Amino acid sequence: MTGSVFALVDVNNFYVSCERVFDWRLWGKPVVVLSNNDGCVVARSPEIKALGIKMGTPWHKLKDQARQHGIVALSSNYTLYGDMSRRVMTILADFAPRQEVYSIDECFLDVTGIPGLTAYGHQIRARIQQWVGLPVCVGYAETKTLAKLANHCAKTGLAGADGVCDLTALSRTDRDALIDRIDVGEVWGVGRRLVPQLEAMRINTVGDLRRADVATIRSRFGVVLERTVRELREEDCLQLEAVAPDKDQIMASRSFGRPVTELSELREAVITYVTRAGEKLRRQKSVASSVLVSLRTNPFNDDPQYARQIVMPLPHPTDDTLALADAAERGIRQIYRPRFRYHKAGVMLMGLMPAEHRQTTLFEDTDAIARRKRLNDAVDKINGKFGRRTVELAGAGIAKSWSMRARNRTPAYTTDWEALPTAR
Repeated sequence: MTGSVFALVDVNNFYVSCERVFDWRLWGKPVVVLSNNDGCVVARSPEIKALGIKMGTPWHKLKDQARQHGIVALSSNYTLYGDMSRRVMTILADFAPRQEVYSIDECFLDVTGIPGLTAYGHQIRARIQQWVGLPVCVGYAETKTLAKLANHCAKTGLAGADGVCDLTALSRTDRDALIDRIDVGEVWGVGRRLVPQLEAMRINTVGDLRRADVATIRSRFGVVLERTVRELREEDCLQLEAVAPDKDQIMASRSFGRPVTELSELREAVITYVTRAGEKLRRQKSVASSVLVSLRTNPFNDDPQYARQIVMPLPHPTDDTLALADAAERGIRQIYRPRFRYHKAGVMLMGLMPAEHRQTTLFEDTDAIARRKRLNDAVDKINGKFGRRTVELAGAGIAKSWSMRARNRTPAYTTDWEALPTAR
């Protein structure tokens, strides 16, 4: 049995909760947040879940229910969600010596040796509610997989949990009885695809999976699910990652708000996307060896179809936005074909390596490279202080009439002085 104890802190209904912080009129109402281009449901309030509306449901299929139940649909506001996430994670960092930010709305904490975990969890909940206005639940256990399960119990009220569930405080008998009541699909890492296969083996609950033969699980499903079984048995197989690993690829891709036919607009789009990817590349202190550019029509309508992608090698690994944009522009020109109605374009930075490992070649102009670095650093600082796209390449365009639909996007309350809420 491991001596470690992990907490999993998760913001409830994160996107919807962020919106409700700044608009009291949304409280108690059925609210959905929609994906890019207002396409489908990506976040649901409890009232929406009670109506049986599933994640991923296309919004156009909910229009009748929306009128009947007064559903409020909001466009995704990632600027707001990202800043609210940063605030929550900053607060949580004070509650433990080690923290792993797992996603935008949840993180693991190493709380080994901290006494009174249930009271500590309520302290965490109260502080985030008071300082940020967001509701969170806290789950404790000896492994990360069990901590995720404990968080599920905290959210659903199993074992009498009131927003906090400490599995380490339960007796063996009570813990076994609890996990035998939870469907196997609630286990972290057991996706929809695996559930029918596990059920065919008479593994229906978390307890069934915990008791399954490890060798059989590994031979049938691989080492990842084997680790999950071991974690359910309180064997610590997944260490806390205090520093997120660098990405092997960086992608920026969006659907257009309307069909695009002109090369000039496609050029604006890929330059906009590669600029954003370049910012992420520099943030993780990497350089890219090539740029993949992709383009496609909408496969869900009756228009003539076309899809193509091309990889543009770079002369030298770089994080320079100008060099990346030049490669992306040449790529889109090569794969573009007239007379098609394009639905989506994207870029992917590939062949990433740490910038410090990049070797200068004999014929490079080191002074020019240094000037470009100063330029990119200056642009990043300006955009970081005054907002994204305050300064950008002229080739990215100004009007951006091809941009995604976001008819119901709320203001960036926490990052834009002009969007501060007004008290009347």
